Amino acid sequence: MTLRFNVVKDTPHLYEALMELNAAVAGSEADARLVHLVKIRISQINGCAFCVDMHIKEALQHGIDQTLLNLLPVWRETTQFDTRERAALSWAEALTMLPGSHGSDDAYDEVHAEFSEQELAALTVAIGTMNLWNRIGVGARMQP
Repeated sequence: MTLRFNVVKDTPHLYEALMELNAAVAGSEADARLVHLVKIRISQINGCAFCVDMHIKEALQHGIDQTLLNLLPVWRETTQFDTRERAALSWAEALTMLPGSHGSDDAYDEVHAEFSEQELAALTVAIGTMNLWNRIGVGARMQP
């Protein structure tokens, strides 16, 4: 596949704005470990090979176990994920697959029971940001 465009080179001011948003999420109330898991799961759903590769490498560098990463596509089928992780992954999937879920009340109730309002808001921004990055990566046909 040929790279269609390069956000870094073609629109550096937009790339910088996205990087600032990433930094803001990293400095927010969002649990960094959960954000790693959510970023990978969202990227798997959206089919962004570049982002899956990058975020798995980052997660490993931050001490997340390889077995947990291997099980992300089937997180509902295993007991390896705790209640907070399951709630975050469910919320991430609901917001990533909006046409089918519409951000369901069930997913919201589950995540709201586990996270404070500030944590939930920060997690939601992290989810939205990752979906934006995936759209850029898939649209540009970025490769690992």
